[in-house]
Amino acid sequence: MVDLASQLSPPPSAQGGSPWDGYEYAAGWGVFGLPFDTGHVLALRVFPQSSFGPYRTVWHRTPDGDWSIHVDGPHVGTACPRYYGAACAHTGTARIGLTWTGPDTLLVTMDHPELDWTLTAAEGPALRALNAVSSVLPPSSWRPAPLVRMRELLARGLGLGRLRLAGPMPSGHHGVLMPQRMYLITDSLATLDGHDLGRPARLTENPVIGEVALPARGVLAVGQAVWRIRDPEEYARTRAATVGDVPAGRAAA
Repeated sequence: MVDLASQLSPPPSAQGGSPWDGYEYAAGWGVFGLPFDTGHVLALRVFPQSSFGPYRTVWHRTPDGDWSIHVDGPHVGTACPRYYGAACAHTGTARIGLTWTGPDTLLVTMDHPELDWTLTAAEGPALRALNAVSSVLPPSSWRPAPLVRMRELLARGLGLGRLRLAGPMPSGHHGVLMPQRMYLITDSLATLDGHDLGRPARLTENPVIGEVALPARGVLAVGQAVWRIRDPEEYARTRAATVGDVPAGRAAA
């Protein structure tokens, strides 16, 4: 059993600096993606640190393929919808709660829509070895395309499907997703507005948001992501305007 509750205890919230010049960033952890056998998909992002301050988001895809991103943070436009909102049918605000009910079991709640989501994650010998190596590699190791490709092949070997960890986002930003540690989700139950979302599934094709693939099976990841700044003046204005914003977890519903 891995003690994720201790490992992922909240670090200081901050508006920080990107590890790469010319990029905006977010750092933290979350459920990279979790498909269910009913066709629903959930994802979670918990970013205590980013270029624009802390936020949490819950992502949901319906069986028909419609995506929603719900933001617990001061601004929808400086959270995940900044990069993925163009591929969504809905983006908006919500209160998102996180409670560790055991060392490896997390309860995620949301007020609107009403979500009650429990998940359990595990490491296993192969991931333990992979995580030991990847967690000490510097961010610069994500710049060479062959090293990114090697990580994508390793992810496929873990059953995560055909992931692309670098490429264009629905917004047009070029992004690089840099998981440092990963844990497979072994069990999960979720209800959304009273509807049971089913059981965790391992898909033959990756779910996608826009053209960005999410994992074909449930995985929790710890790490960071960077996106190339498209408009330096807009970035500077937005960053200056978000100084001192309310941390995630206290956003208005």
